[in-house]
Amino acid sequence: MRTVRTIAELRRALPSEGRIGLVPTMGFFHEGHLSLMRAARRDCELVVVSLFVNPAQFAPTEDLQSYPRDEERDSRLAEAEGVDLLFAPPLEEVYPSGFSTHVEVEGLTDVLEGDPSHRGAEHFRGVTTVVAKLFNMVGPDAAYFGQKDAQQALVIRKMARDLDMPVEIEVLPTVRDEDGLALSSRNAYLSPEERERALAIGRALRAADAVVANGRRDAAEVLAAARGELDAAGIEPEYLELRSADDLSPAQRVNGRTLLAVAARIGRARLIDNTILGAGT
Repeated sequence: MRTVRTIAELRRALPSEGRIGLVPTMGFFHEGHLSLMRAARRDCELVVVSLFVNPAQFAPTEDLQSYPRDEERDSRLAEAEGVDLLFAPPLEEVYPSGFSTHVEVEGLTDVLEGDPSHRGAEHFRGVTTVVAKLFNMVGPDAAYFGQKDAQQALVIRKMARDLDMPVEIEVLPTVRDEDGLALSSRNAYLSPEERERALAIGRALRAADAVVANGRRDAAEVLAAARGELDAAGIEPEYLELRSADDLSPAQRVNGRTLLAVAARIGRARLIDNTILGAGT
């Protein structure tokens, strides 16, 4: 595996033929990231993993400076998964002096994470801008994302479609620890006691799924089942909402593919998770 730090180096290293897969990341790899690398390795002749903590998607009050980083460890893990190129650019390579262009997606970015009382649409503007730049830098045939960031995946898919970007957006299932906690780099912030409380998020999603499996599909019933698990753990969610899994419109019932999304702060960690209810109905 080669590590490259400039766009010029990256482009020189890319082949003229063969399918290229891109896994965009902010590093501090866990099994979720590695599962994306494995999928890219299965599908593609060349795999590029980007490692860049993108300041444009952090609000001034968020954890940019403390976000976990360990490039040496990440490099070893990526190489073990057969990654060909690790693209780890410095800030000025991605956002050179005078940078003033941004990519925005409307219609999916003002709810859930994009709600002004949460991260806001500016978060997604930072995400779509850096991902658009990565697509232009790498020219991938396919790019790989995780379902845990369901809203982000929808936004990126719409960006690629609207802007005629010739890249397939592959979204892989959320990877969880054995105890059910969705893997996240921010899990490193949790103390043992906080991690135990955080398990209620997964229990809340499973409780909602059980309600739907028993034939009860009204939003109030589904949300009440999920909230009961959160309340029992003393967790007040930032949001707990049912929305269409395809366009994020509000859902009054689980009817077809319905996204149950949750965000909550536990100690220093802000955790998000989701599940798709009613798939195939």
